[in-house]
Amino acid sequence: MRNPQRRALGALKKRSAFEPPDEPYDRRMVDHLLVTTTTPDRETAARLASSAVAAKLAATAQVHGPIESYFWHLGKAGAGEEWIATFKTTSDRYEDLESHLIAEHCWNKPEVTAIKLDRGSADYLRWVETSTTSD
Repeated sequence: MRNPQRRALGALKKRSAFEPPDEPYDRRMVDHLLVTTTTPDRETAARLASSAVAAKLAATAQVHGPIESYFWHLGKAGAGEEWIATFKTTSDRYEDLESHLIAEHCWNKPEVTAIKLDRGSADYLRWVETSTTSD
């Protein structure tokens, strides 16, 4: 006699990471990016993160900090406390996100950098794309 509990668990089996998603997905269609900027305080980082996500320029944003930064500024070495805001977006939305961050930032020449994500789960990357599609 078969174990009914085992049969129930089998019905709940999750899709293997190696099985293809329900719909075909071509990761080469768009680049996915991790964009960062630094700010002088948590409030500025949170405001940038919130406004970028609300405008669908990024699917998600995180605020990290405080961090200790070391840099050159006006010809002198400096150090100070900063906060980092990171954003997940697509190459299609990068220019608009960059413009938004520069326009809304409190610094004249803020850091805005992007790194191409080489890998990621298909479902997550698809979510980034659908979350940043402008209406």
